[in-house]
Amino acid sequence: MNYKTLRDFDLKGKTILLRADLNVPVQDGNVTDFTRIDRLKPTIDHLKNQAKKIIILSHYGRPKGKVDPEYSLEFLTPVLEQRWEAKIGFGSGTQEQISLLENVRFNAGEEENDKAYAKELASLGDLFVNDAFSAAHRAHASTEGITHYLPSCAGLLMEAEINALTQALEAPTKPVMAVVGGAKVSTKLSVLNNMVQKVDYLILGGGMANTFLHAQGHAIGQSLCEKDMADEAKHIMDSAQKAGCNIILPVDQVVVREFKENAPHEIISVGHITDDQESMDIGPASIQEIEKLLEGCKTVLWNGPMGVFEMKPFDNGTNKVAQKVAELTKSKKLMSVAGGGDTVSALDNAGVVDDFSYISTAGGAFLEWIEGKELPGVSALKQAASKAA
Repeated sequence: MNYKTLRDFDLKGKTILLRADLNVPVQDGNVTDFTRIDRLKPTIDHLKNQAKKIIILSHYGRPKGKVDPEYSLEFLTPVLEQRWEAKIGFGSGTQEQISLLENVRFNAGEEENDKAYAKELASLGDLFVNDAFSAAHRAHASTEGITHYLPSCAGLLMEAEINALTQALEAPTKPVMAVVGGAKVSTKLSVLNNMVQKVDYLILGGGMANTFLHAQGHAIGQSLCEKDMADEAKHIMDSAQKAGCNIILPVDQVVVREFKENAPHEIISVGHITDDQESMDIGPASIQEIEKLLEGCKTVLWNGPMGVFEMKPFDNGTNKVAQKVAELTKSKKLMSVAGGGDTVSALDNAGVVDDFSYISTAGGAFLEWIEGKELPGVSALKQAASKAA
């Protein structure tokens, strides 16, 4: 392991600066998803039992470097108290063992990775613990800059994220399957180009599958498709062939003439779609093919849905494939890691969020990792560890 973790430090009597990601979804003043908060609890409990004081740093929303009451983190203190079963103070002058500082993005120096602001943050503690993998793709003062001025390590959540993604992509047990869905090829070009070099099977679903089908000369009717990306799709298919990666496209589709929930639909073989029809999901033959391939795989990396999972019954393809992955994971036949974009919502809809080996709450950071990019927040921890060695 080339970065330090909490277990590498004696925390007794220390003030810990903990970078968390509390940028949680909120509606009408209420948190609608507690996943990020709950996943921090093991680190909080570990620190609470050993450290003198814990000061939590986080961003929330996009206040653009100015104080904006709409993006204050103060509303979260009672929520954190309830979820973490601990007293939480707000601001730097509180007497509580755990305190939450105001939104770091209220200071323009945060997103600019300003050295003076990073030093100011570092002066508050004895050790920096980064437990915000979902913010690790940003080189900000509270994720990268601060590591130059304090001993630094990964928190338990950050460690779990890195270990899971490394096991799934950098050092996987083969054969490896990547399931990549979503609307557009253009937003996942880097992901696809990296995936074909590293996996044995690349399953494509959603609108991006239509782009590849179009590139192969198949009719796609009114289906979501980036026709201008056909050459890119052909390039990816050529790269896959050279790398020994099998790209698996739908062989049948669920199509409609009207884009709405429970719309009248039919199942057709790929290429038989009419000009007034639109693909909403993969069909049963496609599901069966993927399930059969899954039986022979050892590792699965999942990013994105197979169809328009937000509308029933067009979540069937995503649900069936996800449930097969979950079944194989529970029977210890498969290591499964998922994350990014709509993935968590799609797997939640399928009822399998607790049955994958690991589901990342990171969006952009997860995508950049599977693109093969080095994340500044992770690189900073590695550099801090090498300096301390």
